[in-house]
Amino acid sequence: MESRYSRQELFSPIGQAGQEFLAEKHVLIVGAGALGSANAEMLARAGVSEISIIDRDYIEMSNLNRQQLYTEEDAYFSLAKAEAAKQRLRNINSEIKVNGIVAEFDSENAESVLEGADLVIDGTDNFSTRFLINDAAAKRKMPWIYGGCVKSHGVCLAILPGETPCLQCLMDVIPQEGETCDSVGIIGPAVQMTAAHQTTEALKILTNQEPSKEMLYFDVWGREYSSMIVSGLLNPDCASCSPQANYPYLRKQKGLRTAVLCGRDTVQVRPDASKPISLKDLAHRLKPVAQKVRENKELIVCYIEGVRFVVFKDGRTLIHGAADVAEARKMYQRFIGA
Repeated sequence: MESRYSRQELFSPIGQAGQEFLAEKHVLIVGAGALGSANAEMLARAGVSEISIIDRDYIEMSNLNRQQLYTEEDAYFSLAKAEAAKQRLRNINSEIKVNGIVAEFDSENAESVLEGADLVIDGTDNFSTRFLINDAAAKRKMPWIYGGCVKSHGVCLAILPGETPCLQCLMDVIPQEGETCDSVGIIGPAVQMTAAHQTTEALKILTNQEPSKEMLYFDVWGREYSSMIVSGLLNPDCASCSPQANYPYLRKQKGLRTAVLCGRDTVQVRPDASKPISLKDLAHRLKPVAQKVRENKELIVCYIEGVRFVVFKDGRTLIHGAADVAEARKMYQRFIGA
C-alpha cells in the first residue's frame, strides 16, 4: 500500500528525507481563523508531527466563507475555534499530535506557548499580536512566517532571526492601513493564496531548506504580483531583534485589560490573571438578568440588556455592541466580575 505522503515524497525538493524531517517537527499557529485554519490543514495533511493552534475567538456563521475547517454545526453551537480546529485536524490525520489552546496569545503566555515549537505561523488579523509574535520569536531565535490578507490582496514573508529584518524593522514598508475583513470584506481565494505561500515557506524551513527572503504582495482579483527584497532594511538598533533588544511587546500588563476588536463593534475584557471559572456557576448567577443563554465546555453566550456577551472559561469576555471601552468595562464589572 502506498504511503499517504507518497506524492509529496515524489516531489524531489522534499523527498523521503524531507518527509522524515517533517515527522519530527512542531509548528505553532497563532490564530485559528482563515489563514490559521488553511495553514493548519495543509500542514496536517503534509505530515508535520505536531501542530499547536492558539485562538481567542469562537465560530460564527460569517466565518464560514473562508475558514475552511469549520461547519454550520460548529457555528450554531458557537464552538471555540481552537477546540474545533483540533478535532477536525485529528480527523484529517490521526497520525499527528494536535494541541488546541483556547486563549489569547499575549505577553503573559507568549514565551511559554512557543516552548518546544520549531516554527511559528501568523494566522492573526491584527498587528499588535504580530508584533508580539515577532518579539517572542526573536527572543527565542525562532523562525516565523508573517501573512496577511484582506479584500483580494495578500502578503507573505518568512522572518529568520539573525538573518533577515524582523517585523519591527519593516514597520515603514509593511501595509498597516487598518482595513480588516470585518470592515472591507475578503474573498476565499485571497486566503488560500496567502496560506499557500505561507505553507510553502514553512515546508522549506521544516525540511532544512532556504526560504524566500523576499516579501511577496499580490492581488488575486487584479492578477497583480510583486515582491520586495528586504534584506537591506535590517535595523542594527532594532528594539526587537538587535543584540541590545529589549523586546517591548513582551512587557507584562497589569489590571483589567481591554481591547477593541477591529471592525466588529466588540470589546474584549480580560481579568488581571487568567483563572478558570465555573461556566455552570456563572450561567446560574446570570440567570436572573440574561436571555438566550447557551453554553458549551469552553464558553457561555448570552444577552444582557440587549448586549451579547461571550464569556470564556478563563474569564475573558467579548462584549458585542458596547458603545465604547468604558461602557464595556462597566458592564463586565457589573455582570461578570470585578
